[in-house]
Amino acid sequence: MALLTQYVCRALPGIGKGLFRGHGGQGAVALKGMFMSTTAAASRAIRGRQLTQIRGNRLNGRTRLIHSSARVCNGHDAAAYIQSGHVKSVQRENVKKVLVVGSGGLSIGQAGEFDYSGAQAIKALRESNVHTILVNPNIATIQSSHDLADEIYFLPVTPEYLTHLIERERPDGVLLTFGGQTALNVGIALDDMGVFARNNVKVLGTPISTLKASEDRDLFSRALNEINIPIAESVAVSSVDDALASAEKIGYPVIVRSAFSLGGLGSGFANDKAELQALATKSLSLTLKSLSRSRSRAGRRSKYHMLRSAAIKIIRHLGVVGECNVQYALNPNSLEYRVIEVNARLSRSSALASKATGYPLAYTAAKIALGHTLPELPNAVTKTTTANFEPSLDYIVTKIPRWDLAKFQYVNREIGSSMKSVGEVMAVGRTFEESLQKALRQVDPSFKGFMPMPFRDLDKALTVPTDRRFFAVAEAMLNQGYSIDKIHELTKIDKWFLGKLSNLAAVYNELREIGSLYGLNRDVLLRAKKHGYSDAQIAELVGSTELEVRARRKRLDIHPWVKKIDTLAAEFPAHTNYLYTSYNASTHDIDFNEHGTIVLGSGVYRIGSSVEFDWCGVSCARGLRRVGMKTIMINYNPETVSTDFDECERLYFDELSYERVMDIYELETASGIVVSVGGQLPQNIALKLQETGAKVLGTDPRMIDNAEDRHKFSQMLDKIGVDQPAWKELTSVEEARTFANTVGYPVLVRPSYVLSGAAMSVIRDESSLKNKLENAAAVSPDHPVVITKFIEGAREIDVDAVASKGQLLVHAVSEHVENAGVHSGDATIALPPYSLSASVKDRCKEIAEKVASAFQITGPYNMQIIEAVNPEKPDVPDLKVIECNLRASRSFPFVSKALGVNFIDVATRALVGKDVPAPRDLMKEKHDYVCVKVPQFSWTRLAGADPFLGVEMSSTGEVACFGKDVKEAYWAAIQSTQNFKVPLPGHGVLLGGDRKELADVAAKLHELGYKLYVAEKALHKKLAPVPVTVIDFPKEKRALRAVFEKNDIQAVFNLASGRGKSTEDQDYIMRRNAVDFNVTLFNDVRCAELFVECLKEKLPLVLSEEKTMPNEVKRWSDWIGSHAL
Repeated sequence: MALLTQYVCRALPGIGKGLFRGHGGQGAVALKGMFMSTTAAASRAIRGRQLTQIRGNRLNGRTRLIHSSARVCNGHDAAAYIQSGHVKSVQRENVKKVLVVGSGGLSIGQAGEFDYSGAQAIKALRESNVHTILVNPNIATIQSSHDLADEIYFLPVTPEYLTHLIERERPDGVLLTFGGQTALNVGIALDDMGVFARNNVKVLGTPISTLKASEDRDLFSRALNEINIPIAESVAVSSVDDALASAEKIGYPVIVRSAFSLGGLGSGFANDKAELQALATKSLSLTLKSLSRSRSRAGRRSKYHMLRSAAIKIIRHLGVVGECNVQYALNPNSLEYRVIEVNARLSRSSALASKATGYPLAYTAAKIALGHTLPELPNAVTKTTTANFEPSLDYIVTKIPRWDLAKFQYVNREIGSSMKSVGEVMAVGRTFEESLQKALRQVDPSFKGFMPMPFRDLDKALTVPTDRRFFAVAEAMLNQGYSIDKIHELTKIDKWFLGKLSNLAAVYNELREIGSLYGLNRDVLLRAKKHGYSDAQIAELVGSTELEVRARRKRLDIHPWVKKIDTLAAEFPAHTNYLYTSYNASTHDIDFNEHGTIVLGSGVYRIGSSVEFDWCGVSCARGLRRVGMKTIMINYNPETVSTDFDECERLYFDELSYERVMDIYELETASGIVVSVGGQLPQNIALKLQETGAKVLGTDPRMIDNAEDRHKFSQMLDKIGVDQPAWKELTSVEEARTFANTVGYPVLVRPSYVLSGAAMSVIRDESSLKNKLENAAAVSPDHPVVITKFIEGAREIDVDAVASKGQLLVHAVSEHVENAGVHSGDATIALPPYSLSASVKDRCKEIAEKVASAFQITGPYNMQIIEAVNPEKPDVPDLKVIECNLRASRSFPFVSKALGVNFIDVATRALVGKDVPAPRDLMKEKHDYVCVKVPQFSWTRLAGADPFLGVEMSSTGEVACFGKDVKEAYWAAIQSTQNFKVPLPGHGVLLGGDRKELADVAAKLHELGYKLYVAEKALHKKLAPVPVTVIDFPKEKRALRAVFEKNDIQAVFNLASGRGKSTEDQDYIMRRNAVDFNVTLFNDVRCAELFVECLKEKLPLVLSEEKTMPNEVKRWSDWIGSHAL
């Protein structure tokens, strides 16, 4: 297994000692756990003055290296360190204005953790009176607000745009290590171009030479060989033939890895020539590859100190200044290990490490970049130690990834060296069993914890790592009688973990055998709770209900204890607001005397619920504090800013279940609960919370339930005179067929309750309807489906709004570029709308007012409306409501930043009835700009998935940019998506699909000078008289790659009306390989048309030798006219 070591360090040239902070972790493929064991060394030479003695001190089973004089003075006092004379402050970096480079849109491999680390860095800079300039097109982030950065640019993180920005802002310094691989790569490119040198910009923290050495496989290998650190035998290759030849020399199995990439992008294991050929054909489209001999990937924690020593040696030699991580492969049966890689930047795991240990890595790394040393920096979390003080833990942290692979057609569900997860959870407990069960439930509300699932081939499910393998282990233990030895043989999961799972199995079986609520005595119930079993989990095993188990538990005086995240293991007092609950305790660590307001966070990032809701949660907590209220945040996502120690009075790193939220509400005697800013998860428990005595702030949960019940919602719309598409809830295939024939195809089919379009489909004929309902949805009285008339060619409109006691306060009307039928989370959205008439906007406001009044809304809400042609009144389009959520939506940060008004701050004041602002019609105000939001997809990570847009959400993030009009804003926004390359005239464009609009797109591309190609004669005929060339289109990947290279294809426009019905479908192959070959892909008609218009306007500037500054290079404050947010 790969082991990870995290460090914050300051290395000075020519000095062989440094100050370090590190952690080691273990994880298994199916069981992702990280156990933080941390060590710090306060040993450093400053300006030739060398510390004279290092002593080892054993504490709680961990070794701490400390300077001998630190035991004379107060060991956790920064001033005492400096006064001792052994440690002196070094010269600070003389910078007044620093550019912080962000990571862009969230994607698999680079997600919300960089919002957290970037926000921490900006806080550290502002604390040091450094003026901060942030460039980040991710408009949903917390860091991109004037609460943090002084000035913000929503622009592509590319060398071209950053060159213009630097020339305009003239910063003294730049931070490249807080924006993931995106920031690092662009920084190296700018340095190579001479931009930093030409503009006198100092790279703060780790120098460029070190970044290059850690990213370039050849330089990295040579550097580690110089200090005798073993690495996997590897060869850098740049072609498939080179890869095959090199593999024969070093021997199979091999792993293919990318230089200058993240999250294992393009990597994978190959056991033979055929597997390597397929993998290398795809991977070489990304960047130069390294071919490494694959060895054992398992490890034991007992070898931690050996690896720690190696890590210190590595980062000293490379000259890292700030944070980095080191990953290893470790032989479980010997001391043999190999270094996999070193990331000389803030990594994905740095947020997890910070939250798990209470050590603020990003904040400390930013301070080090400014020239501070660890002994002089206080730890802002513990408030009693300095930054060179080792965290020492008395709890267990378990991290489990969240995969959403089930959403994608044809996707390969196996997990390996290339990252596929979209988020992660972090659970805290006093035992591994308790922590693990929490984490499993946090990943998905449908998971009760340690639970079995049936598998057709259980042994294969155990042997082949997938996103469901953990449940195969549970099935083997609980229902199939597999021994630990047999499971270990099949999975290679360490027996220590399997032994702990066996403990869970014993309790599971005991509860199942009791089979009755009244058979649960205090000992049995307490034992179950100490092993992490939830009330709902216990209820299912004994044939009861969650509320009955809760009542019995309380009668038996069994309740959770609130503990601090004590990173000092009780050696010093820990003055922290960072909390969790546990049944493996006997006292509370805090007094419950604040009676704060609880804000429920959004939980794990997943497709449909991401950093946008963290922005909402943080904005709500800050709004409550601004009106003088104490706040309590509950969340368990380590990637978030909402789980930062300084965003609320009390932070519970715990579950968002009814059981846990009600426990905390009762213990804290909280003044209320906010359920409307964390997405769907808090909404799902709102009614239950209210019915059992909790005070839910804002819209009555009974009204929330009415809005989510299709029958009640439809009746209300009819009552208030708001139109909606024809629909019906049905329980049989025959009923569905009759309804579809009545309203006419196409129809939209979905389960009654869905999130992010889950399991939704557009059906265009009777046979497809029958197949969908019989095979996929399994329609029945217990599982009804909703069928709605689907209106083709309709325009979709988003309305985001805030109301107070049924009165509309603010609203935003946003326009989708794509027609209805593309999920709103995947849509390109413009605000202010660029083509809606004043009448339509006024009617949208009227609908928003009617809905607010009917449901007596207090707080945020969102509606999707479609604008369709009315055959009887062509000049007055129909407006039909297709969805309404009585909560904040994904688009709230976008509309807030586009219009310069924080909708969540307005909503928060409405929720608590304090300083509620007067109604304001933002859509009547003049805006001389347009902001366009574009989805960020992660198709490259999802091998086999069809890159096609439909009613089920697929994107993992978003970016947005401003412009004088929709074309200028879209031009910048589309370039902000990862790996997007503008195709240039004279190069090839491959056309495909059956949409009639393709002919017009092709004609305009021809006029612009592109060489056009098609894969079939029939399409060639349809596009006439536009000159296009028919090319061979082999379905074998390597041959197809050769065709792309031969014809210099830089873009694919595949405008198809539906998904491919199989992996042999030509349009599917065209879309999928465009992604695999890293070629720009357009798969939507309206976006393709808009991009062609952008090319027509912007290509002259792109091709001009005079590089004038584009109009879109402006500060956010210049666009909206203020620093209000």
